[in-house]
Order: sequence, then C-alpha cells, then structure tokens
Amino acid sequence: MKRHTIYRALALVGALLSTLLLSLGAFAQESGGTVEKINKKNLVIKEWNTAAGSSRKVLDHKTIYNSEGKKIEESEYDSVGLKWTKKYEHGPGGKVSRELLYNEKNKLQTIKKFEYNEFGRKKVQYTYDAKGKLLTVKNFEYIMEDQ
Repeated sequence: MKRHTIYRALALVGALLSTLLLSLGAFAQESGGTVEKINKKNLVIKEWNTAAGSSRKVLDHKTIYNSEGKKIEESEYDSVGLKWTKKYEHGPGGKVSRELLYNEKNKLQTIKKFEYNEFGRKKVQYTYDAKGKLLTVKNFEYIMEDQ
C-alpha cells in the first residue's frame, strides 16, 4: 500500500474517532456530566426488524431483566416465530451460575454451568444435554500480552 493512502486512512480514522468522542462528550454534558448506565431493573428490551420498503415489524430478539437488574431470559425470533430461549440462573455472588437453552418448542436442549476465578471471570464452562449427560468442558485462560 502506498504511503499517502495509509496517511489518508489514518486521517479518516482519526476524524471518525474525534467525532465519536465529541458525540459522547455532548451526551455526557446533556446528562449532567456523566454517562449514565440504563436502569435494567424489571426491564424488557424488544428488538424489531422492518424490511426495506415495508412497514411490517417482526420481533427479532427479546431480553428480560429481573428486579435486581440481572438478565434472566433471552429469546431469538425469526419471521416464523420463536427460534430459541435462554434462561439464566444467578449464584450467590450475582454471576450467572447456569444457562438453560430451550428450542422453538420450549423443550430443554442444553444446560451450561459456570465456575469463576478469584477475579470474577469465567474459569470453566460445563455443557450438559437435557438429560444431564456431560457434553463438553471449556476452560478459560486470560493472558496479558506485552505490548
């Protein structure tokens, strides 16, 4: 790639980042100087798709939060209807302890159980079938690369 093309690309990226930072700053000022997190307590978020040239909305995704603001259910849809639902159970520390995946007929497919390390990050994920047979074990490794 030619040097002037690289410089133009870097200038464009810089301009985009500047615009983004200015937008975030304006938002922060409008909300009292800090960027506020959305209150998720008892919140239901529905995502809708509308095809170009159409006014028909189709439900795409739904997420439900409990009274503590923790995600407890998530569902994915297509034009036919429900594709899957995930239900989340939380342990004593507030982290997700189990994730249950149901199919379009609300039949349990898999169960994931999680263990966390001392920093609150996922350590191990166990995946079971609907009858409780262990299918997979996933270990998480966190490595800080020197820069």
